[in-house]
Amino acid sequence: MANSNQNYTCFEITLEGGVAHLQLSRPEARNSMIPEFWSELPVAVNGLSDSGEARALVISSTGRHFTAGMDLSVFTQPDSLFSSGSESSEAPEFGRVRAETRSAALALQESFSCLEKTRMPVLAAVQGGCVGGGVDMVCAADMRYCTAEAFFCIQEINIGLTADLGTLQRLPRIIPDGLARELAYTGRRLTADEAKSAGLVNQVYPDHDSMVEGVLGIAQEIAQRSPLAIWGSKEMLNYTRDHSVADGLTYIATWQAGMFHPDDMAEVFAARTEERDPVFQNLLPVRRAL
Repeated sequence: MANSNQNYTCFEITLEGGVAHLQLSRPEARNSMIPEFWSELPVAVNGLSDSGEARALVISSTGRHFTAGMDLSVFTQPDSLFSSGSESSEAPEFGRVRAETRSAALALQESFSCLEKTRMPVLAAVQGGCVGGGVDMVCAADMRYCTAEAFFCIQEINIGLTADLGTLQRLPRIIPDGLARELAYTGRRLTADEAKSAGLVNQVYPDHDSMVEGVLGIAQEIAQRSPLAIWGSKEMLNYTRDHSVADGLTYIATWQAGMFHPDDMAEVFAARTEERDPVFQNLLPVRRAL
């Protein structure tokens, strides 16, 4: 098993057979999202995607709860995203402070948006409470699964806030609008059975171990498909969600004109003839500007 840990504070990561497994690893603190979480998650996800080795990503957690959401230290630490950053003894001008707050919110949003932008499907496996920022995170995943005792809560409204990291933008595209609004306005818990009935989760498992095993199995199925075709499918599904059918059809035609080559199809047919599993090349590594 290849281990992709890079001294992360909040995660443990493994990579095996094309399936990356990212686990939230602070169960003693209910996996709350401390300042390190917000920088480590996009670094980890983008690194896995850019390498081309990972073909699916499973996000699971440890302990009793998936996550308690954003930790208060994100707001209270002197060097937090929400501090003014000014070393001057003079109080910063109000408009500049509010502009900095907007920039901080956009930065936090990107920590979850990277799950949508990554080239591989992301599968979230939820046990116990998925609260506040946890809902923001799993809504950015491709698919969600949970245990029978799991629940989801838009906690922000319960503490006098408007959720601002993706839940209100993504959740109504996953579950019925009226239910999304009820959850956003009341802050009540959505149970596992309700989440399954509403379409938020694909499957409910009896316990954590069977869930992780099952979701890793689904991820392995994905990893056995052409990674280029999987990337194209994710790109099209996300694009069509936010555009008209006509726009989506035009985009897939353009994508296929540039990305489709018959080699992967030929490998599938050859593998069937030879009664073996097909073997596909990884995606090429992404070269990011220095």
